[in-house]
Amino acid sequence: MDYQWYPGHMTKAVRQMKEDIKLIDLIIELLDARIPISSRNPDIDSLGQNKARLVLLNKSDLANEIENKKWLKYFEEKQIPAILCNSNNGEGANKIINKLNEMMSEERNIAQQKGRNKIVRAMIIGIPNVGKSSFINRVSKKTSMRVGNKPGVTKNKQWIRLTSNVELLDTPGVLWPKIANEQTALNLAYTGTIKSDIIDEVEIAYNLVKFLIEKYRKNLIERYKLNSEIVEKINSNDELEENEKIVEIMNYIGEKRGTVSKGNNIDLEKISKIILEDFRTGNLGKITLEVVV
Repeated sequence: MDYQWYPGHMTKAVRQMKEDIKLIDLIIELLDARIPISSRNPDIDSLGQNKARLVLLNKSDLANEIENKKWLKYFEEKQIPAILCNSNNGEGANKIINKLNEMMSEERNIAQQKGRNKIVRAMIIGIPNVGKSSFINRVSKKTSMRVGNKPGVTKNKQWIRLTSNVELLDTPGVLWPKIANEQTALNLAYTGTIKSDIIDEVEIAYNLVKFLIEKYRKNLIERYKLNSEIVEKINSNDELEENEKIVEIMNYIGEKRGTVSKGNNIDLEKISKIILEDFRTGNLGKITLEVVV
């Protein structure tokens, strides 16, 4: 299944980025630590050719700590520096400044030998809803930027001075025009990057519960105070198709949360919203959707 869209402001943003790439020394790529591959815009590889790259694994506080370490090693092996960060509390901010200076030390030394002060200029890139604006606010110790939890809230280009010799060029969050991989689309939907008018929320929550039952069953049981024996009984019932098992578990969660509609039926739309919100805010625990293979 293909998921396609390309709003006009995203087309304009990509065109502007192609122009602005000439102004910068390196690219800072902000990824979601829970989905480091799905949150990478493949267009950036061609856009940022011949530019140094620094990867920031944002929302690392919401991701599995063991998997975080594996992803750091993954990028290290690809010779791409990577840092764990958290846009909510500014974790990793100081490391970024130090890393930028380290990456540009040779260019700075050459400039100093010529009697000039080298200003490191970096472009920060990230897909919508990855926490880019919130992180910039933290790293620049400013709160003037408009920040929201809806994809694409930052629209206009702006430079932010981080230190006397480091400047950051912000860019709007952009998605690529077509996602052919269904799992990538689901991962982006789980984290709230793809809106519910593209993929139905019940479908998103259904697939997320399926994943959690397989990989993070304990998190699901503890969050909703489920009886593990009942969950196992449902999951091992050979009389039920796989999709029926997942729906039964969603109904069980709905019973626990009291999302009962008229006719004493579980309101699947309501419980789906609850499950997705619990995942996105970390109430379901530290969960990584993509692991290093």
